[in-house]
Amino acid sequence: MIEPKVDLNLAIDHGLTEDEYNLICKRLGRVPTFTELGIFSVMWSEHCSYKNSIALLKKLPRSGGRLLVGAGEENAGLVDIGDGLAIAFKIESHNHPSAVEPYQGAATGVGGILRDIFTMGARPIACLNSLRFGSLTNARTKYLFEGVVKGIGDYGNCFGVPTVAGEVYFDNSYKSNPLVNAMAIGLVDKKYLASATSHGKGNPVMIVGSSTGRDGIHGATFASEEISEKSEAKRPSVQVGDPFIEKLLLEATLDVIKQGLIVGIQDMGAAGISCSTSEMSAKGKSGMKINLDKVPLREDGMSAYEIMLSESQERMLVVAKKGFEEKVKEVFNRWDLNCEIIGEVTDDKELVIMHHNELKAEMNPYELVLGGGAPVYHRDTKEPEYLKLAHSFNLKSVAEPESIKEVFKKVFASPNIASKRWVFEQYDSMVRTNTIVGPGDADAAVVYIKETNKAIAVKTDCNSRYVYLNPKVGAKIAVAESARNVVCTGGVPLAITNCLNFGNPYKPEIYWTFKQAVEGMGEACRFFHTPVTGGNVSFYNESQDAAVYPTPVIGMVGLIESLDHITTAEFKKEGDLIYQLGVDYEEIGGSEYLSIEHNLVTGDIPKIDLQAEKDLHSLLLELIRNNFINSAHDVSDGGVLTALAECCIMNREKMIGATVHLPIKSREDFTFFSESQSRVLVSVNPENQEKFEQLTSKSFTPYKLLGKIGGKELTINDNYCFSLEELENLYFNSIASKMNIVKGE
Repeated sequence: MIEPKVDLNLAIDHGLTEDEYNLICKRLGRVPTFTELGIFSVMWSEHCSYKNSIALLKKLPRSGGRLLVGAGEENAGLVDIGDGLAIAFKIESHNHPSAVEPYQGAATGVGGILRDIFTMGARPIACLNSLRFGSLTNARTKYLFEGVVKGIGDYGNCFGVPTVAGEVYFDNSYKSNPLVNAMAIGLVDKKYLASATSHGKGNPVMIVGSSTGRDGIHGATFASEEISEKSEAKRPSVQVGDPFIEKLLLEATLDVIKQGLIVGIQDMGAAGISCSTSEMSAKGKSGMKINLDKVPLREDGMSAYEIMLSESQERMLVVAKKGFEEKVKEVFNRWDLNCEIIGEVTDDKELVIMHHNELKAEMNPYELVLGGGAPVYHRDTKEPEYLKLAHSFNLKSVAEPESIKEVFKKVFASPNIASKRWVFEQYDSMVRTNTIVGPGDADAAVVYIKETNKAIAVKTDCNSRYVYLNPKVGAKIAVAESARNVVCTGGVPLAITNCLNFGNPYKPEIYWTFKQAVEGMGEACRFFHTPVTGGNVSFYNESQDAAVYPTPVIGMVGLIESLDHITTAEFKKEGDLIYQLGVDYEEIGGSEYLSIEHNLVTGDIPKIDLQAEKDLHSLLLELIRNNFINSAHDVSDGGVLTALAECCIMNREKMIGATVHLPIKSREDFTFFSESQSRVLVSVNPENQEKFEQLTSKSFTPYKLLGKIGGKELTINDNYCFSLEELENLYFNSIASKMNIVKGE
């Protein structure tokens, strides 16, 4: 290969700015080689360097509670759950690849996040996701939706990890740029924790797993630019995954970690060998000398540039302990995987890359990495003009609907409310037999920790309309609701991971929104003592038309100390009493009702009182531990009417009706569809009513008796009656019908 001449124009073609190119030349003391330019371009891309976000992210709470490993320290965050065990978890985006190649984009997103988990020494025990698409009436949306769901399902099912929870939202803002966020959770004995580090002069550097090809070259750069008509030509930047190879890689990786044969290990995700060699060296304050001739290739004639930037999947970089090379090879060979020594650790803090006896790159790895020498920017901010109009909108001017009953049917059957059964039935949620509460059965999923009496509750959450209309408060609500969902299942929230999906950070309005959202998230996390363990920032989520709604997805993990405390959402027993904990303030700004019935996304969103939310959590956990309630379900999207209907039909094998009285403050539609925060519906055995009310009255959380469980209908205020059969059809068949899928197929 004849390498092109490196100059400013070539650097700009690689996504670098003029200032960045000049800085590279200054740092090196010369013009970079073509391979060095490629390495800098991917390592200093937004996807790898977080150059436009790291200054703000450092302000998030990154310690406290049960946290063992925080943000930026390792491949994934880690929290202590006692008994010598810890939970590793992380969420990441694969948005741009999924926009041009939905099946492989989503599949490799799952594969990448799973590798982040087992490089910690943790065995993956569950996956979650957060997906956003345009309207289901659009043919391309259906194509993207089907491809993404199939990609997630196929990879997870073949690998053998249950997909236990997630969320799917539909809005036209995601029409050209879907969001595909994948989360994984693993369990590890703290004795066998592994680190993504490199040290010890002479220790061998090994590449293990699949061979290296040309797929995924400049994938990190592709993820750091806007979607456009040219994006279709970026298909070569989308990697191709093989879940069966990944399963073999998992077993071999855990084996060498458990045997104590290695110093460190890191997944080759974004930027491939460039990232793993530089980040491990920088973390261990060491260097590496790498010979690319030793890298197993699956394509002929690959250049040093291509080998260093390839993002071929199912590969790891391993630093073995000197003298244990053959034992490491024996393990990976046993699993029929490549395992080759490609270099060694040095103590001169230089990353040296050789190919065909030529020096292709020589640089200080610290200069390349996040938190090291990569540039850090503070962008201009400007409050978007649309917010003033939205906040001044008079919600009382909204016309009252002629038929509350018909409006509720529309809301309950809307894609954002209706059951995502069509999605999660394509996932194996029960493999490994740890799943106690799976998709659609409760406010959060519950996964058993075998050989203990414990479980973890896990949830992903974000109402992006709220963040669009009030980024700081909307981000607080995302944290609060994910914590509330965990508490409703009996769990104590421990920590979060996040996936921050925004538009172009160079646009002041976008960066202002990002900054506000990060501030709100940080405030809520500090209040709930749920530190941020890391995650992912995904900028440039916009097309030529507009940016997506700002979408800071929260992945929350909580601990259930006793299996007896696991609580689900559905009504369970005839005669049980229905109570609402918390207060309704008739808040419909940014609500599903306003969007579905009036085609409006406006108004100020519901307020969130973090102390009131925390008081609710404390009360709920005490009620659960005393066995005073039989179910718990939060009131959120769609309002209290939606929450009640879900409680009635969530258990399709034993649906049960209810008779409820909802006091109307000003208007029926405001009461029924209000999305006021910090509210939960609970059901109480009449025998426990006195104990329940005594305990609740001592708390700071208001409560109100709404009605009683029983019958085959949901009756509201003696005026509105919905048969369970009608509710079931609206809720469970809505998305399937929009996807043109015949019921029962």
